[in-house]
Amino acid sequence: MKVLTVHHPHSFRPGDFPPLAIALGYFDGIHLGHQKVIRTAREIAEQNGWKSAVMTFEPHPSVVLGKKKEGIELITPLGDKIKLIEALGIDYLFIVRFTSSFANLLPQQFVDQYLAVLGAKHVVAGFDYTYGKFGKGNMGNLPEYANGRFAITTVGKVVLENSEEKVSSTLIRTKIREGKVRDVERLLGRYYEIKGVVVHGEKRGRQLGFPTANIQLSDPYMLPPNGVYIVQMMVGDVWHNGLCSVGYNPTFKNPDEYEKTTEVYLLDFSETIYGEEVIVRWLRRIREEKKFDRVEDLIEEMKRDEQAARSYFEKY
Repeated sequence: MKVLTVHHPHSFRPGDFPPLAIALGYFDGIHLGHQKVIRTAREIAEQNGWKSAVMTFEPHPSVVLGKKKEGIELITPLGDKIKLIEALGIDYLFIVRFTSSFANLLPQQFVDQYLAVLGAKHVVAGFDYTYGKFGKGNMGNLPEYANGRFAITTVGKVVLENSEEKVSSTLIRTKIREGKVRDVERLLGRYYEIKGVVVHGEKRGRQLGFPTANIQLSDPYMLPPNGVYIVQMMVGDVWHNGLCSVGYNPTFKNPDEYEKTTEVYLLDFSETIYGEEVIVRWLRRIREEKKFDRVEDLIEEMKRDEQAARSYFEKY
Protein backbone atom coordinates (compact mmCIF):
# COMPACT_ATOMS: atom_id res chain seq x y z
CA MET A 1 0.00 0.00 0.00
CA LYS A 2 1.33 3.44 -0.95
CA VAL A 3 0.89 5.99 1.86
CA LEU A 4 0.84 9.69 0.97
CA THR A 5 0.58 12.62 3.37
CA VAL A 6 -1.31 15.43 1.63
CA HIS A 7 -0.83 19.04 2.76
CA HIS A 8 -3.27 21.77 1.78
CA PRO A 9 -2.98 23.19 -0.76
CA HIS A 10 -1.54 20.16 -2.50
CA SER A 11 0.34 20.21 -5.81
CA PHE A 12 -1.08 17.07 -7.42
CA ARG A 13 -2.39 17.34 -10.97
CA PRO A 14 -4.95 15.35 -12.98
CA GLY A 15 -3.28 12.20 -14.23
CA ASP A 16 -0.88 11.82 -11.30
CA PHE A 17 -2.87 8.81 -10.09
CA PRO A 18 -4.56 5.88 -11.83
CA PRO A 19 -8.36 5.62 -11.78
CA LEU A 20 -9.37 5.15 -8.15
CA ALA A 21 -12.30 3.92 -6.08
CA ILE A 22 -11.91 6.03 -2.94
CA ALA A 23 -13.35 5.37 0.53
CA LEU A 24 -13.80 8.54 2.61
CA GLY A 25 -13.81 8.88 6.38
CA TYR A 26 -11.82 9.59 9.51
CA PHE A 27 -12.08 5.88 10.36
CA ASP A 28 -11.11 5.92 14.05
CA GLY A 29 -11.41 2.30 15.09
CA ILE A 30 -11.66 0.69 11.64
CA HIS A 31 -14.78 -0.96 13.10
CA LEU A 32 -17.28 -3.17 11.27
CA GLY A 33 -18.96 -0.17 9.62
CA HIS A 34 -15.66 1.29 8.45
CA GLN A 35 -14.60 -2.11 7.14
CA LYS A 36 -17.75 -2.31 5.04
CA VAL A 37 -17.05 1.10 3.48
CA ILE A 38 -13.42 0.24 2.74
CA ARG A 39 -14.17 -3.24 1.40
CA THR A 40 -16.89 -1.80 -0.84
CA ALA A 41 -14.35 0.58 -2.41
CA ARG A 42 -11.87 -2.26 -2.88
CA GLU A 43 -14.48 -4.50 -4.51
CA ILE A 44 -15.58 -1.72 -6.90
CA ALA A 45 -11.95 -1.13 -7.85
CA GLU A 46 -11.38 -4.84 -8.52
CA GLN A 47 -14.53 -5.11 -10.63
CA ASN A 48 -13.43 -2.21 -12.84
CA GLY A 49 -9.69 -2.85 -13.05
CA TRP A 50 -8.94 0.29 -11.01
CA LYS A 51 -6.87 0.84 -7.89
CA SER A 52 -8.47 1.18 -4.45
CA ALA A 53 -7.84 4.09 -2.08
CA VAL A 54 -8.77 5.39 1.34
CA MET A 55 -8.76 9.08 2.22
CA THR A 56 -8.53 9.86 5.92
CA PHE A 57 -7.61 12.96 7.91
CA GLU A 58 -5.09 13.85 10.59
CA PRO A 59 -5.42 15.17 13.25
CA HIS A 60 -9.00 14.54 14.32
CA PRO A 61 -11.17 17.37 12.93
CA SER A 62 -12.64 18.15 16.36
CA VAL A 63 -9.20 19.23 17.58
CA VAL A 64 -8.74 21.76 14.75
CA LEU A 65 -12.33 22.98 14.87
CA GLY A 66 -12.01 23.82 18.57
CA LYS A 67 -14.42 21.18 19.85
CA LYS A 68 -11.56 19.68 21.87
CA LYS A 69 -9.07 21.96 23.64
CA GLU A 70 -6.58 19.12 24.01
CA GLY A 71 -5.67 16.09 21.93
CA ILE A 72 -8.38 13.50 21.58
CA GLU A 73 -7.97 9.96 22.90
CA LEU A 74 -8.04 7.52 20.01
CA ILE A 75 -9.26 3.99 19.38
CA THR A 76 -6.75 3.56 16.56
CA PRO A 77 -3.91 6.10 16.39
CA LEU A 78 -2.55 6.75 12.91
CA GLY A 79 0.07 4.00 12.94
CA ASP A 80 -2.51 1.37 13.85
CA LYS A 81 -4.96 2.76 11.33
CA ILE A 82 -2.41 2.46 8.53
CA LYS A 83 -1.72 -1.20 9.33
CA LEU A 84 -5.42 -2.09 9.57
CA ILE A 85 -6.24 -0.39 6.26
CA GLU A 86 -3.31 -2.10 4.56
CA ALA A 87 -4.58 -5.46 5.88
CA LEU A 88 -7.88 -4.78 4.05
CA GLY A 89 -6.03 -4.86 0.72
CA ILE A 90 -6.04 -1.16 -0.19
CA ASP A 91 -3.60 0.22 -2.79
CA TYR A 92 -3.38 3.91 -1.80
CA LEU A 93 -3.85 5.72 1.51
CA PHE A 94 -4.19 9.51 1.42
CA ILE A 95 -3.62 11.12 4.83
CA VAL A 96 -4.90 14.66 4.47
CA ARG A 97 -3.55 17.09 7.05
CA PHE A 98 -6.68 18.62 8.59
CA THR A 99 -5.86 22.31 9.11
CA SER A 100 -7.93 25.44 9.51
CA SER A 101 -7.41 26.34 5.85
CA PHE A 102 -8.45 22.85 4.74
CA ALA A 103 -11.53 23.03 6.99
CA ASN A 104 -12.56 26.26 5.19
CA LEU A 105 -12.85 24.58 1.80
CA LEU A 106 -16.37 24.75 0.44
CA PRO A 107 -17.90 21.37 -0.48
CA GLN A 108 -17.43 22.08 -4.19
CA GLN A 109 -13.77 22.95 -3.65
CA PHE A 110 -13.16 19.74 -1.69
CA VAL A 111 -14.74 17.66 -4.45
CA ASP A 112 -12.82 19.47 -7.19
CA GLN A 113 -9.42 19.51 -5.48
CA TYR A 114 -9.43 16.31 -3.42
CA LEU A 115 -11.58 13.86 -5.36
CA ALA A 116 -11.61 14.82 -9.03
CA VAL A 117 -7.93 15.81 -9.21
CA LEU A 118 -6.78 12.68 -7.35
CA GLY A 119 -8.36 10.38 -9.91
CA ALA A 120 -11.65 9.40 -8.29
CA LYS A 121 -13.86 7.30 -10.56
CA HIS A 122 -16.06 6.05 -7.73
CA VAL A 123 -16.44 7.45 -4.20
CA VAL A 124 -17.69 5.40 -1.26
CA ALA A 125 -18.64 6.69 2.20
CA GLY A 126 -21.03 6.07 5.04
CA PHE A 127 -24.52 7.56 4.99
CA ASP A 128 -23.57 10.14 7.63
CA TYR A 129 -20.30 11.32 6.09
CA THR A 130 -19.96 15.10 5.74
CA TYR A 131 -17.32 17.31 4.11
CA GLY A 132 -16.56 20.94 3.34
CA LYS A 133 -16.92 24.05 5.46
CA PHE A 134 -19.36 23.58 8.36
CA GLY A 135 -19.93 20.02 7.09
CA LYS A 136 -22.41 21.32 4.53
CA GLY A 137 -21.43 18.65 2.04
CA ASN A 138 -23.07 15.27 2.53
CA MET A 139 -23.80 12.10 0.61
CA GLY A 140 -27.14 13.50 -0.49
CA ASN A 141 -25.65 16.47 -2.35
CA LEU A 142 -22.41 14.81 -3.45
CA PRO A 143 -23.85 13.90 -6.91
CA GLU A 144 -24.48 17.60 -7.52
CA TYR A 145 -20.89 18.51 -6.69
CA ALA A 146 -19.51 15.52 -8.62
CA ASN A 147 -21.37 16.61 -11.76
CA GLY A 148 -20.93 13.24 -13.44
CA ARG A 149 -17.16 13.00 -12.95
CA PHE A 150 -17.38 9.95 -10.68
CA ALA A 151 -19.96 7.49 -9.41
CA ILE A 152 -21.06 7.36 -5.77
CA THR A 153 -21.98 4.57 -3.35
CA THR A 154 -23.48 5.35 0.05
CA VAL A 155 -23.10 2.62 2.66
CA GLY A 156 -26.01 2.42 5.10
CA LYS A 157 -25.64 2.00 8.84
CA VAL A 158 -24.22 -1.27 10.09
CA VAL A 159 -25.86 -2.81 13.15
CA LEU A 160 -24.96 -5.82 15.24
CA GLU A 161 -27.09 -8.93 14.97
CA ASN A 162 -30.25 -8.70 17.11
CA SER A 163 -29.68 -4.97 17.64
CA GLU A 164 -30.77 -1.69 16.09
CA GLU A 165 -27.82 0.19 17.56
CA LYS A 166 -25.48 1.59 14.89
CA VAL A 167 -21.88 0.44 14.96
CA SER A 168 -19.96 3.69 15.41
CA SER A 169 -16.80 5.14 16.89
CA THR A 170 -19.00 7.05 19.37
CA LEU A 171 -20.59 3.82 20.61
CA ILE A 172 -17.19 2.14 20.89
CA ARG A 173 -15.86 5.08 22.93
CA THR A 174 -18.84 4.75 25.26
CA LYS A 175 -18.23 1.02 25.70
CA ILE A 176 -14.53 1.59 26.43
CA ARG A 177 -15.37 4.27 29.02
CA GLU A 178 -17.79 1.80 30.64
CA GLY A 179 -15.18 -0.95 30.70
CA LYS A 180 -17.30 -3.18 28.46
CA VAL A 181 -14.34 -4.48 26.48
CA ARG A 182 -16.22 -7.57 25.32
CA ASP A 183 -18.79 -5.32 23.60
CA VAL A 184 -15.92 -3.36 22.03
CA GLU A 185 -14.59 -6.61 20.56
CA ARG A 186 -17.95 -7.29 18.91
CA LEU A 187 -18.11 -3.78 17.42
CA LEU A 188 -14.55 -3.83 16.09
CA GLY A 189 -14.66 -7.39 14.84
CA ARG A 190 -11.39 -7.94 16.72
CA TYR A 191 -9.98 -7.42 20.22
CA TYR A 192 -9.30 -3.89 21.41
CA GLU A 193 -5.53 -3.39 21.64
CA ILE A 194 -3.13 -0.73 22.83
CA LYS A 195 0.63 -0.46 22.32
CA GLY A 196 3.37 0.78 24.58
CA VAL A 197 6.81 0.25 26.08
CA VAL A 198 7.65 -1.48 29.36
CA VAL A 199 9.23 1.08 31.71
CA HIS A 200 10.45 1.01 35.29
CA GLY A 201 7.80 1.59 37.94
CA GLU A 202 7.89 1.47 41.72
CA LYS A 203 8.25 -2.35 41.65
CA ARG A 204 5.66 -2.66 44.41
CA GLY A 205 3.97 -5.57 42.62
CA ARG A 206 7.18 -7.58 42.87
CA GLN A 207 7.21 -7.00 46.62
CA LEU A 208 3.64 -8.29 46.83
CA GLY A 209 4.44 -11.42 44.85
CA PHE A 210 2.85 -10.13 41.61
CA PRO A 211 5.60 -8.56 39.46
CA THR A 212 4.03 -6.27 36.89
CA ALA A 213 5.13 -4.62 33.65
CA ASN A 214 4.46 -0.88 33.79
CA ILE A 215 3.24 0.18 30.32
CA GLN A 216 3.98 3.63 28.91
CA LEU A 217 1.53 4.16 26.06
CA SER A 218 3.06 4.87 22.66
CA ASP A 219 0.03 6.94 21.54
CA PRO A 220 -2.99 8.65 23.13
CA TYR A 221 -5.12 5.51 23.28
CA MET A 222 -8.44 5.44 25.06
CA LEU A 223 -8.14 3.41 28.26
CA PRO A 224 -11.02 1.64 29.98
CA PRO A 225 -11.94 2.87 33.47
CA ASN A 226 -9.88 2.07 36.55
CA GLY A 227 -10.09 -1.57 37.50
CA VAL A 228 -8.68 -5.02 36.87
CA TYR A 229 -8.97 -6.75 33.49
CA ILE A 230 -8.12 -10.11 31.97
CA VAL A 231 -5.71 -9.42 29.11
CA GLN A 232 -3.13 -10.90 26.82
CA MET A 233 0.16 -9.15 26.11
CA MET A 234 2.42 -9.69 23.13
CA VAL A 235 6.12 -9.69 23.98
CA GLY A 236 8.28 -10.18 20.91
CA ASP A 237 5.93 -12.20 18.74
CA VAL A 238 4.39 -14.32 21.52
CA TRP A 239 1.07 -13.71 23.27
CA HIS A 240 1.08 -14.27 27.05
CA ASN A 241 -1.96 -14.50 29.34
CA GLY A 242 -2.31 -12.09 32.22
CA LEU A 243 -4.07 -9.39 34.20
CA CYS A 244 -4.00 -5.62 33.80
CA SER A 245 -4.59 -3.07 36.53
CA VAL A 246 -5.55 0.44 35.43
CA GLY A 247 -5.61 3.14 38.09
CA TYR A 248 -3.83 4.94 40.90
CA ASN A 249 -2.96 2.15 43.36
CA PRO A 250 -5.21 3.75 46.00
CA THR A 251 -4.06 1.36 48.76
CA PHE A 252 -0.68 3.10 48.60
CA LYS A 253 -1.39 6.46 46.94
CA ASN A 254 -3.63 9.49 46.95
CA PRO A 255 -5.33 9.59 43.51
CA ASP A 256 -5.11 13.40 43.49
CA GLU A 257 -1.32 13.34 43.56
CA TYR A 258 -0.32 10.52 41.23
CA GLU A 259 -0.70 9.69 37.58
CA LYS A 260 -2.76 6.78 36.35
CA THR A 261 -0.75 3.65 35.59
CA THR A 262 -1.33 0.64 33.36
CA GLU A 263 0.34 -2.43 34.84
CA VAL A 264 0.27 -5.97 33.46
CA TYR A 265 0.94 -9.13 35.46
CA LEU A 266 1.68 -12.10 33.21
CA LEU A 267 0.85 -15.61 34.37
CA ASP A 268 3.77 -18.02 34.59
CA PHE A 269 6.22 -15.45 33.21
CA SER A 270 9.58 -14.46 34.70
CA GLU A 271 11.53 -12.70 31.95
CA THR A 272 12.95 -9.17 32.28
CA ILE A 273 11.34 -7.08 29.54
CA TYR A 274 12.17 -3.41 30.29
CA GLY A 275 12.30 -1.42 27.07
CA GLU A 276 10.29 -3.97 25.12
CA GLU A 277 7.51 -2.73 22.83
CA VAL A 278 4.35 -4.63 23.73
CA ILE A 279 0.70 -4.91 22.70
CA VAL A 280 -2.03 -5.31 25.32
CA ARG A 281 -5.23 -7.03 24.22
CA TRP A 282 -8.29 -6.42 26.42
CA LEU A 283 -10.51 -9.48 27.02
CA ARG A 284 -12.74 -9.06 30.11
CA ARG A 285 -13.23 -6.73 33.07
CA ILE A 286 -13.05 -8.44 36.48
CA ARG A 287 -13.67 -5.65 38.97
CA GLU A 288 -13.31 -1.96 39.73
CA GLU A 289 -10.29 -0.50 41.50
CA LYS A 290 -10.44 -0.81 45.30
CA LYS A 291 -8.66 0.73 48.26
CA PHE A 292 -7.69 -1.79 50.94
CA ASP A 293 -7.00 -1.00 54.58
CA ARG A 294 -4.46 -3.81 54.86
CA VAL A 295 -1.86 -4.94 52.34
CA GLU A 296 -2.75 -8.53 53.23
CA ASP A 297 -6.30 -7.96 52.01
CA LEU A 298 -4.97 -6.58 48.71
CA ILE A 299 -2.78 -9.68 48.23
CA GLU A 300 -5.75 -11.98 48.84
CA GLU A 301 -7.81 -10.03 46.30
CA MET A 302 -5.00 -10.26 43.76
CA LYS A 303 -4.89 -14.03 44.28
CA ARG A 304 -8.62 -14.17 43.53
CA ASP A 305 -8.05 -12.04 40.40
CA GLU A 306 -5.34 -14.45 39.25
CA GLN A 307 -7.62 -17.44 39.77
CA ALA A 308 -10.38 -15.70 37.80
CA ALA A 309 -7.92 -15.16 34.94
CA ARG A 310 -6.70 -18.76 35.01
CA SER A 311 -10.28 -20.02 34.98
CA TYR A 312 -11.07 -17.76 32.03
CA PHE A 313 -8.15 -19.01 29.97
CA GLU A 314 -8.94 -22.63 30.82
CA LYS A 315 -12.48 -22.08 29.55
CA TYR A 316 -11.72 -20.01 26.45
